[in-house]
Amino acid sequence: MPENWKSEPDEHDFPAAQDYLSLLIPEPAAAELVALLRAADLVHRKAKDILRASGLPLLDETDAHVRKDLHKAAHGTALSPVLLVRGGSHPILGTGALVIADGYHRVCASYHLGDDTDVPCRLA
Repeated sequence: MPENWKSEPDEHDFPAAQDYLSLLIPEPAAAELVALLRAADLVHRKAKDILRASGLPLLDETDAHVRKDLHKAAHGTALSPVLLVRGGSHPILGTGALVIADGYHRVCASYHLGDDTDVPCRLA
């Protein structure tokens, strides 16, 4: 699926990540983490490892957002890399699970295409 990924996250992914993170940690800390995500290099991780590290369940192919991303991939529309935060990257997050700040549905869609699929991501 490498040809189905953009080389950079969509600009709207960063505010979406900040909105999500601000539910877990105070807004200034969320903004700090998003700044780190903006500056982070693109890396690749396996879909199965992202899900396992996050502790989140695999969403079914019938989930509307997963289905939409699978449709995009099938038709050659490039998906945006996902934004990930290590659980211990901020004192309030502690040493817990990986946080998928943006792109959970894209990770699940990738898994359905193949659990060993390399998913491009920014990791803070």
